[in-house]
Amino acid sequence: MAEELFIEDSATKAERYKSLIPQIEALVTGETDLVANLANIASALKFGMGYFWVGFYIVKNDELVLGPFQGPIACTRIAKGRGVCGTTWAEGKTLVVQNVDEFPGHIACSSDSKSEIVLPAFKNSEVALILDVDSDQLNDFDDVDRECLEGLMRIIENLL
Repeated sequence: MAEELFIEDSATKAERYKSLIPQIEALVTGETDLVANLANIASALKFGMGYFWVGFYIVKNDELVLGPFQGPIACTRIAKGRGVCGTTWAEGKTLVVQNVDEFPGHIACSSDSKSEIVLPAFKNSEVALILDVDSDQLNDFDDVDRECLEGLMRIIENLL
């Protein structure tokens, strides 16, 4: 297991992902514990990409329950259809929110969060967990984030 990430400081966002995703895949290869893998993935994304908050919510008993994360404390439970995370779960698709204050029903776990991307992972055609990535900057997520993080979600699905 690697003990540090290798990301070029001067790299573009796309180059950072291109370097980071294979390192994450190597990090989780051979480890069977889901919580350990999600914890390392959250840390790698937070520190490799410089996000404000990165975490997972796991579907348990018909609600999203906070899983491994990196960043300030977070909401512990989220109902289906509530906020960006609950909406991603209900709709089963990635949501990119450029200004969280403009998202109907946004749950403000931290007032420092300004934009967000939330992605689902599926097991047996059902959403099993979601990845929530927050930025403290408006308009911080784009198609590069969507494409690269959706690729990461396919890796995560193989862990479920």
